[in-house]
Amino acid sequence: MRLAILFLLVSSLCFAQDKNERLTGSIRLDGQIVLQETLNNIQLDEQEIQANKKSPMLAGLFSVILPGAGEFYAESYWKSALFIALEATAVTVGLIYDGKGDDQTTVFEGYANQHWDVGKYARWTFDNLDHLESKNGSSVDRDKYAGLFLDEARTQVDWELLNELENDIGGWYSHRLEYFGEQQYYEMIGKYPQFNPGWDDFDENTLYTYTVTERDPVTAMFDHYSGMRGKANDYYNIASGAVIAVVVNHIISAADAAWTTSRYNKKLNMHVSFEKQQIGYYTEYYPQLNMSFNF
Repeated sequence: MRLAILFLLVSSLCFAQDKNERLTGSIRLDGQIVLQETLNNIQLDEQEIQANKKSPMLAGLFSVILPGAGEFYAESYWKSALFIALEATAVTVGLIYDGKGDDQTTVFEGYANQHWDVGKYARWTFDNLDHLESKNGSSVDRDKYAGLFLDEARTQVDWELLNELENDIGGWYSHRLEYFGEQQYYEMIGKYPQFNPGWDDFDENTLYTYTVTERDPVTAMFDHYSGMRGKANDYYNIASGAVIAVVVNHIISAADAAWTTSRYNKKLNMHVSFEKQQIGYYTEYYPQLNMSFNF
């Protein structure tokens, strides 16, 4: 938008009515007085605009801390509300599904504690070494594992000896059972078929094979437990996705806040120039006010 000299003349006349005690009666001198006062007012307006400009860096920092805060600072309130709503949604989803994962973990760990027994797993393994050796091509020194069980009922085991035995057997005994209660313990017994003999519904009197070419089915409890554990993992995956969304929301909001603040500073650009006109032997300068609004 461009406002020409007429705008300034009208403004000047209004100003002159309030300041008539400063006028001399000479059109030329009075014009200079009005011109100077007009320029002073324009300079004050420019100073006010500069004072009201906002810092894009500060806006970005605000949104890094809290998405939407930088947009609020830049007076873009609808975008501020949008980023805050996204943040609240992502945080809420993350907390809810992390809690669901914790609850489901408690459920499947309780199921494992009730239905999987390391003593049973170790008994079947030790009692069927001939079968395991024939299937895996290994050779195990039985005397080395005479102290595998710590009680006559063979319900308690020496965990370190059990891990050594698993290592010596090899083949589909590809993992060493983690100590009871560890996160990996609960993962292994429902993930790797070598631990199938430890479930309550496994018949200790049957042979079991899980080689590349010969794979006996796992028990129903093994499958059920795997599903329970998978459900907990699904909940945690959703919670992890929500955390990623929170991080991305911070980054996007920070970048947008800096850009929005820059646009805010450019909404009003004002520039004063002087137009020169030769009148006879005199050169007259007329002020011209250029204003542009950027949207």
